Amino acid sequence: MAHPPSDILTITLNPAMDMSTGVDAVRADEKLRCDAPVLDPGGGGINVARVICRMGGRATALVALAGYRGQELAALLTREGVPTEVFELNGETRLSLAVTDRQAGNQYRFVMPGPVWTQTDVDALCDRLQTAIQPSMQVVLSGSQPPGVPDGFPRMLAGITRAQGAILTLDTSGAALAVQASDLGAAPDILRLDGAESEALAGRRLGSLHDVAGFARELVGKGYARAVVLALGAEGSVLATAGTLLHAVTPPVPVASKVGAGDSFVGAFTLTRAQGGDWSDALRHGTAAASAAVMSPATELCRDHDLRALLPQVKITQL
Repeated sequence: MAHPPSDILTITLNPAMDMSTGVDAVRADEKLRCDAPVLDPGGGGINVARVICRMGGRATALVALAGYRGQELAALLTREGVPTEVFELNGETRLSLAVTDRQAGNQYRFVMPGPVWTQTDVDALCDRLQTAIQPSMQVVLSGSQPPGVPDGFPRMLAGITRAQGAILTLDTSGAALAVQASDLGAAPDILRLDGAESEALAGRRLGSLHDVAGFARELVGKGYARAVVLALGAEGSVLATAGTLLHAVTPPVPVASKVGAGDSFVGAFTLTRAQGGDWSDALRHGTAAASAAVMSPATELCRDHDLRALLPQVKITQL
């Protein structure tokens, strides 16, 4: 389906149909009677676009989909009012199952494999992006990369965004993230990492706010990104640019599910930047959105009323 141009484009290469349910207790070798499942369209870029639309903004989600499950996922996005551009693949879109054990208070997450990409698929996507990405557009590549997509794809995307005069935010994982602290990285405009990803990229433990802030500044200083956001979980996030080093945190909130906190941060952060907000304002909105997300159950992402309630409570400190 064709849509009018959008100032924000999210890219999801490895989407999943998110199915969540609950059970009294998870026990081996028993037939477990689960609650009625809740289905949500899942994947980093998809969730970022969903958050932006919930906040009253507009983002187009470019999503690689395959098979019957892909059609079902696209229908859920349409029902939710998220403008979607489908990049079609052979195979079947992934299924991600989250099961909450009410007795133990634990959540178990099972992720199935999805399509394996070919070089022809990668080339076709790059051709598609040449026309989809427009000048001054905020482009977000978020989520894991599927098998077959080269680790250097973010660098390829960065070349397209720079040529088009667009702005790239990168929030990925695994091998595609590992190369970002090297000359083979994409050097995006904005690089976001969670705690485990930060330590993996640093190759050392980041045990304090001082360590995290120092690593963020180090990444910027070496030219690996124009701005770096490092998430600290309940301790908020750190933002570093060439001239800025900020820490933002909300008061403690009740935790229902940690799923989607990072995507909620990126959605609120990106929309704020697209609307002309400065780094501090974007960090404030992103931090409030991440805390709001953990207050919502399953894969519900942040709720706008929770985000708005938390905004005035965000504490920002210049480091």
